[in-house]
Amino acid sequence: MFTGIVEELGEVTAVEELAEASRFRLRGPVVTEGAKHGDSIAVNGVCLTVVETAEGEFTADVMQETLNRSSLGALAKGSRVNLERPMALGGRLGGHLVQGHVDGTGAILSRTPSEHWELVKIALPANLSRYVVEKGSITVDGVSLTVVEAAADWFTISLIPTTLALTTLGIKEPGDPVNLEVDVLAKYVERLLAAGVDPLHRTGESK
Repeated sequence: MFTGIVEELGEVTAVEELAEASRFRLRGPVVTEGAKHGDSIAVNGVCLTVVETAEGEFTADVMQETLNRSSLGALAKGSRVNLERPMALGGRLGGHLVQGHVDGTGAILSRTPSEHWELVKIALPANLSRYVVEKGSITVDGVSLTVVEAAADWFTISLIPTTLALTTLGIKEPGDPVNLEVDVLAKYVERLLAAGVDPLHRTGESK
């Protein structure tokens, strides 16, 4: 489980194409400190398992399913990436609950800079539209953000200077893909209501 608070702006140092998979080597001195085989690290919001670490770098195998459902397949040597270690139990939840399970990808439509922040408009897949609401939470490339405005096929986010400087969202351009993860609580509520479960736990017949 993650919080969507990016710890480090890392870099892809190598990509090895495998049969229906890819092996990435990524540089991240902060997130690899104390990391070992089997640990999890979120890369642009995608939860990956550490294969090995060495001198501030780690490798991770990415299966075809993940490549199909996320923007990781577009990464190449030199690509910058957002990195985050899992949250520690008992720690502060700085963003919101993030699983690192990408729900889909969008693309940056436009960027509108202002004096103190930048408004970014992102295309929203039709199957995710119902989970995105104004002032709700969404994860974009692993960054926990608040939705400014939500439409049927797009939404906007407002980025402060810190986010622009310390994450890949500061260098993404219109047309670039981004990974999206919606609030998992909304998906659970939807599933329970569809099954006729009373969210208030009242006794009686199913709805």
